[in-house]
Parts: sequence; structure tokens; C-alpha cells
Amino acid sequence: MSDTDGKKPLGLGGGSGRSGQVKQSFSHGRTHNVAVEIKRKRVVVPGKTGAAGGSRSGSPSAVGGDPSKRPAGISDAEMERRMAALRAAKAREVEEAAQREADEKAREEERERRRLEAEAKEREDREREEALRLKAEEDERRAREAELRAQKKAEVTKPKAPEARPAPADRAAAEAAASRAETKGVSAAAPRKTERDRAPTDDRDSRKKNSDDSRRTGKLSLSQAMDGEGGRQRSLAAMKRKQEKARQKAMGGSQRQEKQVRDVQLPETILVSELANRMAERTPDVIKSLMRMGLMVTGNQGIDADTAELVIDEFGHRAVRVSDADVEQVIDQVEDKPEDLKPRAPIITIMGHVDHGKTSLLDAIRHANVVAGEAGGITQHIGAYQVKASNGALLTFLDTPGHAAFTSMRARGAQVTDIVVLVVAADDAVMPQTVEAINHAKAAKVPMIVAINKVDKPSADPQKVRTALLQHEVVVEAMSGDVQDVEVSAKTGQGLDQLLEAIALQAEILELKANPDRPAQGAVIEAKLDVGRGPVATVLVQNGTLKRGDIFVVGEQWGKVRALINDQGERVDQAGPSVPVEVLGLNGTPEAGDVLNVVETEAQAREIADYREQAAKDKRAAAGAAITLDQMLAKAKADESVAELPVVVKADVQGSAEAIVQALEKIGNDEVRVRVLHYGVGAITESDIGLAEASQAPVIGFNVRANAPARNAANQKGVEIRYYSIIYDLVDDIKAAASGLLSAEVRENFIGYAEIREVFRVTGVGNVAGCLVTEGVARRSAGVRLLRDNVVIHEGTLKTLKRFKDEVKEVQSGQECGMAFENYDDIRKGDVIEIFEREEVQRQL
Repeated sequence: MSDTDGKKPLGLGGGSGRSGQVKQSFSHGRTHNVAVEIKRKRVVVPGKTGAAGGSRSGSPSAVGGDPSKRPAGISDAEMERRMAALRAAKAREVEEAAQREADEKAREEERERRRLEAEAKEREDREREEALRLKAEEDERRAREAELRAQKKAEVTKPKAPEARPAPADRAAAEAAASRAETKGVSAAAPRKTERDRAPTDDRDSRKKNSDDSRRTGKLSLSQAMDGEGGRQRSLAAMKRKQEKARQKAMGGSQRQEKQVRDVQLPETILVSELANRMAERTPDVIKSLMRMGLMVTGNQGIDADTAELVIDEFGHRAVRVSDADVEQVIDQVEDKPEDLKPRAPIITIMGHVDHGKTSLLDAIRHANVVAGEAGGITQHIGAYQVKASNGALLTFLDTPGHAAFTSMRARGAQVTDIVVLVVAADDAVMPQTVEAINHAKAAKVPMIVAINKVDKPSADPQKVRTALLQHEVVVEAMSGDVQDVEVSAKTGQGLDQLLEAIALQAEILELKANPDRPAQGAVIEAKLDVGRGPVATVLVQNGTLKRGDIFVVGEQWGKVRALINDQGERVDQAGPSVPVEVLGLNGTPEAGDVLNVVETEAQAREIADYREQAAKDKRAAAGAAITLDQMLAKAKADESVAELPVVVKADVQGSAEAIVQALEKIGNDEVRVRVLHYGVGAITESDIGLAEASQAPVIGFNVRANAPARNAANQKGVEIRYYSIIYDLVDDIKAAASGLLSAEVRENFIGYAEIREVFRVTGVGNVAGCLVTEGVARRSAGVRLLRDNVVIHEGTLKTLKRFKDEVKEVQSGQECGMAFENYDDIRKGDVIEIFEREEVQRQL
């Protein structure tokens, strides 16, 4: 009887289970199928019998649990098989879930593909309708053109020019549709296939490619802009231009549009790129045109107006010449109406020779003492004052210096004045600066009044002055002329009333008028740099009214009137015609003689000042560029032979600095000269010291001082600072310093003559002349010349001078001696020796 007789087969549970197969895998590819029985899960209800036994044998806890709690009849091997079956079941569940997810994704992709296909089909339908509409319009247009050509052929007898072959209608419609499709987001790089020609696979792939890679959407999202991975995107304007071009081509627009002719603003010089921009042409086309003219230029190079005009004509435009100076047209140059003019005070300039009493005379009129404030008692600045006469009339006086160095100041005074009062000392008559003042007054065409000063002196001779003036074509009334003359004395006050009456009479004859109700215009009499107030200009208002807050331009500077100060030192709100005022608020120190003009805006003032500054730079650069190479070499050679004394000049006012520079430039000759490295107004600063140190030059301060940092820098660097308050002393010192650079003059003093009586040959010495000193004295240290028949044949020094056999220093006249020359033996009997000494004499300029 077998072991299985009467027994049930071994299983995994009771009869309620179901059978299954489990495939086991072993090494070397061996497998084994095991029949198992899968039992339903038993639900354990707490509190019922059998629940306290813990987990069922099929639960995972049974594996690690106590073997005593397992169901009866379950071995370890059987437990392992059950666990393997459980793991296999879980693996199948994971695979089924992954399969369900993949199927869902495939269904989603299929829905997306169908949606894209529907959208593409809809777009194709719209494009096909648009193409058909364009084709119909093209057919209608061609029909109209055919009718027009038939009419024109019947009317015009001349042969018709061959017309451009129109593009086929279907191709034009296709191109228009392609352009529109690209604008809407569909790529049209290749000809579009029809529904019959396009395979389903090709249709799906191309649409996918268009939608993923080359699809253009009408809107640019932020992510696309920030991403930048799609390459460079065409702008909306570029797409519109392409669409318009395609539409023109579809409409048969092969003919070119008529060229637009432009008026091109052409300044004196213009950049090539700017010229192309103004003509609305391409820069390379303009460069090609210039190359055909023989000019090899780039877009950033400038060309002159004549060349630019040729280019403009070649491109078919019109050139309109303009000047950079047009920016100055904003300055009001409107002619004043006669009814707007009102009487103004006369401007009187006092001129004459130095120390003839000009400032003293003005002091007597003003009841002031300006002379006491001037160094050395001489005027070195232009002063502007207003005086009220006894009749209540206002008179504006300008006091000019009489020193020779202040020529430009006197010239400026004559240019802005109405009447010139020529002051001549009765005890000194007409002097050089008197003549110069006469010439300035005549050049400015200004009437003159002669004031013969110092008549209170015993040596005064007014008649001598009148007679001397005749030599310069100045005929006074006392000598039947038309020039008023008044004898005055600044010291005693004699004749001052008569002088004021003469000025009032002359002003009444001139009928001086100006329009105070217009933007101001004036002349800068003097300018300086004040430490506390900045740049300050003394301005004489000539027309209009200068008000506080006005924006103005003066020379190369501009500014806004911050304050106005009159000649009494008082602040005023405005200054009318013929009123001198100090103006504060400039951005830099102007030049004396510049014209002040009020403008409307700050931008205009800045633009005019920048233009004037650039024009001045260009003028200097052009002057330097005009020098040829030969001239440069000649100048360099001349500079090598000329000694220079460099100086740095700082003065208190612009006029004084200008006068000092002009005086210093006149010092020198062909061997030495004074070179002004830099000049300006204001205190001496560290930058001036640095410049002076680099050039080994002294710093000249005229009525100014060095600040503390500049003094310390000068002490450390060894730079000399010299202070002056009188221009005479300054010029004399610089002249003496320049004289020290002159090479000393060598003078020859003849001290004796000797005649050669005999020539001896001495071994080791050479030829020795036996001489008789016929005149003067012969010295061994002196120079000698050998004369033969009164012709110099040798010049040199003596090697030896002997008296008998002894070497002596000198030999007196009438005595015999022996002489031998240094490196020279050709001496003969009867030759004459000329003996001389050289002396260096220091030269003066």
C-alpha cells in the first residue's frame, strides 16, 4: 500500500481555494512549474474563536513569526513557495498599472494629433479660399490692363516698349498664400503639396515638425523672449514688409515705385554715415559712389560739403547748404523801431599817455580817489563809472590805462564808446600813447574832446599842445577846427564844469538812443576770477535791459545772471543801456572784449557756446595743419638756435593778463625770446606750479598770490614765484632775465706787434722766431696772428716766449725775444706777429 492511499493530496489550504501554476527559475536556464492552490483571504474578526491565533499562515508576518503559531502542516519550504507566489502577484499588478498608464498616454497623444490635424486642415481651407480670391482679383486686373493697353496702342503711334512678363497667376497666388501662411505661423519654405500628393505619413510628420520646430506664432511670449533657443526671430515689421512685397508681386507690381526726392541739409563737413542717413540711402551705396570718385573712405569719416553735394546730386536728391553758425541765429538781431528808442547816457572813454592825469581827472569829476587804489599810481585796469552831472544827466566814464602794454585795452575802450576825452599834459605835450589814442579814436570813428591837463603848473604850455596836435590832424576849435578843447586841472578843479558842458553838448549832437525793452546786448570791459564769487565780468550794457535771472552767452562762455553789482558796489535787479555792471553767474571767465547776448533758453546758450569753442579749436588746428613739412623743419632748426625763457603768468583780471603777454612777447631778438607757457586769471594754483616745474619756468603773479597748497608745492619742487603789482617792474625783470640767456660778446683788444728778424731751428722745439717787439707788449697767454704781406696766414697761441734763455711772461716794446707757435712752423723772416687779448662783454636786450 502506497503512502498516499486513503489520504488527500498535499495542498496550500482547504477545498475553498483555486489551483494555479508558479514558474520557478534556477541556474543554468533550468525552470520548474509548480502547481499551487490559491486560497481566498480570510477575514479575521476580533473577539471570535480562532482570531487569537494571530495571523493566518498566508500572511507575511508568519514568516518571521513564531513557528509554534503557524498552521499545522506548513513547512519552511512551503512557506517560501507561498511568499514567492505573493511577490509574483505584486509584480504583475505593477506591470498592469504601467500598461494602463502607457495606453492612456497613447490615447492622449492621438487626441492631440487629431486636434492639430483639424487646425491645419482649417488653415489650409482658409488659405485655399484666399488664394482663389487673389486669383480672381488677378484675372480682373489683367483684364483691365489688357483694355488699357488696347486703348493706348490705338492712341500712341510709337512702338510700345517690351513689358515685363507677369508672373503666372497660380504662382503669384501661391506666393501670396505662402507669405500669409508664414505670417500666421506656418512655414512656407517649400511648395505646398495638395491633398492627393501628400501621403498621410508625410502630412503627419511635416505638421509635427512645423508645430514643434519652425512654427511662428503671431505673439511673442515672455518665455520665448527670455529663452532665446529658437534663434533670431524676425520682427513684426519685417513680416509686414515681406507680406506687402508678396502682395505687390501677386498684384503684378513688378514696376518700381517712384523715387522720393529729399532736401538734404548739408553743413560744411558731414560724416558719410550721416549723409546716407539724411538721404535715406544705404551707407555702402554712398561709399561705393565716393569710391567711384576716387575717395577711399569709411562710414565714420567726414567729407567736405562740395564732395557731399556731388553725391547728393548723383542719388537724385537736392542739397540745401546750411552752416554750423546757424545756431547763432537765435540771437535777437531785430531792428528797433524808431518809436521804441529812448535817450540813453553817453559813454565817455578817457584816453591818453601814461601819467598825464587821466584817472586823477576822473577822480576830480567823481569826487573819488581811484588813483590811491592803483599800484604805483598808474591805472592797470579798465574802470567803468557813472557820474551824475550838475544838470542831472548821467554820464558813463571808462578809464583806460596809458602804458604802452595796454594797447588792446585802449582799442576796446574806443570801440564801445561814444565820445573820447583825450587827456594831454600841458607840460609834456603829445607823447607816443597820445598818438596811439588818437589813432584808436579815428579808427572807431568816435568824436574827440581834448582836455589839456595840468594847466596849473608853472611849466604848462597849452598852446604847445594845440600846435603839436596839428601834426596828427587834430585841429582844435581854438585853431579854427571842429575838435573841442578844454583847459583843466585835476588838482585844483579848474575847467571841470566846462569839460562836462562840452561832453553834454557833444552827446546832444549825437542824439544817443537805445531800446530798453528788448533782450540785453553788451560788451565785456573786463573779466576776472574771484575766489569767493567765481568768474566775474564787467559788462557795459549797450542795448536792452539786463535783468537778474537772464540766460546769456558771452564769447565761448554762457551763464545765468545770478547777481548784478553797479559801480558803487550795490546790488541791482536790472541794468539798462549805458550802465556798467559786474555780472555774476558765468560758467567760465570770458575774454575781455567779448559780446554778451541774452537768449531764451539754457540749451540755446550752451549750444552757441559749444559751437564757438569748437570753431576756435578748429581754427587753431587749421593754423597748425597749414604748416608744410619744410616750414616745420625750418621752425625746428630755428628753435634749436633760439634760447627761450619760459614763464607762467597769472593776473587778477583778463585785460592785465593779456597786456602782460603782449609785452613779454615783444621781448627778445633772433637769439633769445620769452615764451608764455600759460596765462590766466585768478590765484596761483598747484597746477600752475606743476606746469612751471616741468618746463623749469618761473611763475609770475600780477596782483595775485599763490594759495597755501601752491606755496608748499613751490617750496618742495624749487619753483620760483615772483609777485608784481606794477607792469613796468615786471617787464624790466623779465627783460633782464632774458638778457642773461644771450651769449656773451667777445671783443679783441690788440696789445702789441712784433717783427720777425731771424728764424732759428731748435732741436725738440722746432722753428723759433727771433723777434723785436715794435709796439705794445707781448704776453705768453695772449692770442697771436701771423701776418705775411698784411694777410693773416695763421692764428693760434704761443708755445714759448723767451728773453735770452729765460722763459718770461711778457716782453715790453723795443726788446728782443724768441717766439714759437703751437703746432705751426711755417714762419719766415719779415713776417709780422699781431698780439691780442679776448674779452667777453655781457649783452643786453
